Amino acid sequence: METITIAYWFSFGKGTMEVFDVHLDAGSLELQRNIPDNLPDWTNLDFYQCPNCPLDVEEHPFCPVAANLVNIVNRFGSLLSYNETHLIVTTKERVISQDTTVQRAVGSLMGLIIATCGCPHTLYFKPMARFHLPLANNQETIYRAASMYLLAQYFLKKEGKEVDFDLKGLAEIYHNIQLVNYTIAQRLRAATKTDSVINALVELDIFAQTLSLVIEDSLEDLHSLFAPYLNKIG
Repeated sequence: METITIAYWFSFGKGTMEVFDVHLDAGSLELQRNIPDNLPDWTNLDFYQCPNCPLDVEEHPFCPVAANLVNIVNRFGSLLSYNETHLIVTTKERVISQDTTVQRAVGSLMGLIIATCGCPHTLYFKPMARFHLPLANNQETIYRAASMYLLAQYFLKKEGKEVDFDLKGLAEIYHNIQLVNYTIAQRLRAATKTDSVINALVELDIFAQTLSLVIEDSLEDLHSLFAPYLNKIG
């Protein structure tokens, strides 16, 4: 089985370091070897279960998002969101490094994990996870999300299926993500006494709220970049 590995290195000075190796199945893009053997109660599916969750407790006793966030909570639960860290992210293709806050660095890692954890509402982001961009800003994420969704429409059209070039489906995806983020935040408040992990999720949620409400306006800001296509003659 071929595996894609994305490593997050967090350096806190004085030699303190945390390393997270995220292993993805190259075919399914599902997370591998990320869930601890003993899971806390806040990961139970019926503990603040999302109102839009399609999973059944009998078949899925644990929330896939929560279960895959346990290691992050255990290792970052004592830090404050504004603590500084030097982040290095390594993939097979490149190395990315930046000085940033724990909140932003953990949020980037959480976004990758949530997209690939097996949650029915987050699996749409697997293509973005395959081409993961650590610490992406809002405009970069808007571009990536819209490009991903429109490429999906291209494949749907090739298969003779109904397509959505108005991006209404993308807005719906992000609306569902808001509900997931809200209930996961409730779980995290039960799991940790500090704010680093919770605020990392809040930062992700702010973007989800923004995109679902103003997606057309956000894309209009990118309109001028496509002048060579729009003004093409012949």
